Amino acid sequence: MATIGPVALTLADWARRIDDDGKIAEIINLLSQTNEILDDMLWVEGNLPTGHKTTIRTGLPSAYWRLLNQGVPRGKSTTAQITESCGMLETYSDIDVDLVALSGNDRAFRLSEELAFLEGMNQQMAGTIFYNNITSTPAAFMGLAPRYPSVSTATSQTANNVLNAGGTTSTCTSIWLIHWGPMSVHGIFPKGQKAGFRQEDMGKTPVYDSNSNPYYAWRTHYKWDAGLVVKDWRYAVRIANIDVSTLSGGTPPNLINLMIRAIHRLPTQPARAGNVQTSDAPRLTLGQAGFYCNRAISTWLDIQAVNKTNVLLRMEEFDGKPVTTFRGIPIRTCDQILNTETYLT
Repeated sequence: MATIGPVALTLADWARRIDDDGKIAEIINLLSQTNEILDDMLWVEGNLPTGHKTTIRTGLPSAYWRLLNQGVPRGKSTTAQITESCGMLETYSDIDVDLVALSGNDRAFRLSEELAFLEGMNQQMAGTIFYNNITSTPAAFMGLAPRYPSVSTATSQTANNVLNAGGTTSTCTSIWLIHWGPMSVHGIFPKGQKAGFRQEDMGKTPVYDSNSNPYYAWRTHYKWDAGLVVKDWRYAVRIANIDVSTLSGGTPPNLINLMIRAIHRLPTQPARAGNVQTSDAPRLTLGQAGFYCNRAISTWLDIQAVNKTNVLLRMEEFDGKPVTTFRGIPIRTCDQILNTETYLT
């Protein structure tokens, strides 16, 4: 996995730098098997204990045509500050010490039981990245979909980056094109904390059954503090209102044309995910891009690539695995993207 400069790193990068006992690296490896957005998402340490304050430019200074012997007004740009908060995702694993002892391999047995907790947190984090709205779940962070909620520019500025695939039912889904980078879109973790999971083995701990009777269990505490910053909304594009019921029959939307349009909505042409960007490149182009869709969409695109019905879709190798790419941008599968989105108006 690539490192893109000194500011934004992937979870795997952070693990290699801060892991002191091997546990975090092991857990991140498990995550990357099932949620490919977490392979690509870049992380920046927040500048606040609870999140990150970022400054965005809201207006450019004006310039004036000047006549000889006449002055011109002075100008300035305008900015605004936005504070993004981190959410705290936590859970505990309690396993009866005698149950562990029966296995003959304490650590292997505990790990096998704890995988369910890890997978649950993995899915919940991915779902939060895409869909959480802090008006309904204020303890988490604002996800992508509430930031790109409409195809109408009259109701939302970000609608300029929401493309309408034409679906009008409740069997819709979305494809996301995200250009990750320290100046565009990235994850955050609280100032002074670690990126990714923090796992603490709390040892033998007295716990209580439903009748308040005590027994001892091996307890593991998992904690993941994370947030999402969309520093420049132009670097994420949503192809919405894709009716998945038309993919296997009927008339599906022209996803290829929509994906081309999505690429051209980005202010700069995206770099291929996995390519290292040097410090000599313009700062805004630092990063990596990816298309994110659910399994129904990625299957349909894979079929088009294998059938070679479009030269822009190719099967390539990325991180040692076969990956479908579109114009060199990997198409990544995320099962947390729903097939039951309500169509956007």
